[in-house]
Amino acid sequence: MDFGRFKYQQTKKKQEAKKKQAVVQVKEIKVRPKTEDHDLNTKLRQIRGFLTKNNKVKITVRFRGREITLPEMGKDILARIAAETEDIASIETRPKFEGRTMIMVLAPKKE
Repeated sequence: MDFGRFKYQQTKKKQEAKKKQAVVQVKEIKVRPKTEDHDLNTKLRQIRGFLTKNNKVKITVRFRGREITLPEMGKDILARIAAETEDIASIETRPKFEGRTMIMVLAPKKE
């Protein structure tokens, strides 16, 4: 067997395998604990768009100043987002605190 032909076939197999791979990106949405309903609805529309394109969404609630004493407001926002998107998304990472931020990751549901 010709070594050059063998190398050519190997590269072709790698290219075919690469074509069939699905690349999942993680998109990030940042909100604040005092984000109003209209702004939150806009963010929800963006989240739905990301999830329908099979991307994961990382939602970050950023606490500034004295807002850090109100973690339940951040949990309420994340719970509302999870409830609004439960038809197309599943929670991959539950809400957790990291310093002054609260993070939750949503993944698109499998069909």
